[in-house]
Amino acid sequence: MTTIKKTYHHGDLRRSLLDEAVEMIDELGFEGISMRKLADRVGVSRTALYHHFDSKQALLCAVAEDGFIHYTEILGRVARLSSGCHELRMRAYVAAYIDFAMEHSAYYDLMFGREIWKQAAASDSLKEVSYAAFKGFVKTVEQWQREGVLPMTADALRYSQVVWACLHGLSRLLIDGIYVDRGAREGMIDMATQILIQNLGKD
Repeated sequence: MTTIKKTYHHGDLRRSLLDEAVEMIDELGFEGISMRKLADRVGVSRTALYHHFDSKQALLCAVAEDGFIHYTEILGRVARLSSGCHELRMRAYVAAYIDFAMEHSAYYDLMFGREIWKQAAASDSLKEVSYAAFKGFVKTVEQWQREGVLPMTADALRYSQVVWACLHGLSRLLIDGIYVDRGAREGMIDMATQILIQNLGKD
């Protein structure tokens, strides 16, 4: 995962803390991250750290929130593509979702995993950003309906839930190492695209 260098000045300490937290999650898992270790790795006092995040849970929520922002930007760009046939555009979206999940697995695990949501520990700002991300997803489905990629005969929310479930399931299989070779990834993206177009696209 690409992150900002550890050098920082006063104005970007929060950014450095978030980036280092993501690296720690990748290396050590959620259980291995602590506020003390994070402060030591970034080279700041715990007082400076707590100025930005008052608890480990607040830190994890901020990382997840950051992930949703990146996720929304990436998928939004792909959704706005207007060239190519319906199948190619759907495939680009499916691939972008799965690539984000695989390349940013620490973010993804927090965004959609039990560490935050099962514990009912999401911050208000995380709830707001995640809800906005899903609303953006529904708007993409509505756009596909208007353009004929998917029919207008069913509710966009239900389509969104089914498409999301498909993409999330494939992403988890790949992140968790159940399928590891490049060919499996490409084949699954192709098949998911065909299923979504051919089955969800039926009147």
